[in-house]
Amino acid sequence: MISIGLLLAVRPALAAQQTLLMVGDSISAAYGMSLEQGWVALLEKKISTFHPDYTVVNASISGETTAGALFRLPALLEQHQPDVVVIELGGNDGLRGYPIKSLRENLTTMTRLSQAAGAEVIIVNMEIPPNYGGRYTSGFRESFSKVAEETGSTLAPFLLDGIATRKDLMQNDGIHPNVSAQVKLLDNFWPTLQSFLP
Repeated sequence: MISIGLLLAVRPALAAQQTLLMVGDSISAAYGMSLEQGWVALLEKKISTFHPDYTVVNASISGETTAGALFRLPALLEQHQPDVVVIELGGNDGLRGYPIKSLRENLTTMTRLSQAAGAEVIIVNMEIPPNYGGRYTSGFRESFSKVAEETGSTLAPFLLDGIATRKDLMQNDGIHPNVSAQVKLLDNFWPTLQSFLP
């Protein structure tokens, strides 16, 4: 009888376990440092402290594009069955000058697939340098808010806000944030995520 009681007590705890799936590029894959130093690892530690019922799965890959992530997403959704999906992508599409239409279609499809799998979706806003031209830069910037609005998902602020213009927080390539910037990345994202957490 005692073992049955313990089993019944454990089941609700297991059922309440939640999963956050991070699908991103080098910014979330801790490019230029160990994974443990990256902002997603810091996010995992913070969530484990304040919301221990959440598990973070970081499926980010350096150099990832929206097309590459879209190809990987169905298997990730099936494997992890996430409750929240964070899409931190688009930077590599922009830096390579990929068509804005393709960027929006890929983001939309990823969001719809995640929602169909029962997950809430957070799309992280992205920016690219102004030297790509005003038309492309503005179209790129608007893509994230438009996809979020059209799909009913949540838009998170630009992760590198207050970071990208500071040389002391960027690696020598001027594209990737350094170790010192990782806490700031988390600070930029955390308020958005809080709206999803009890």
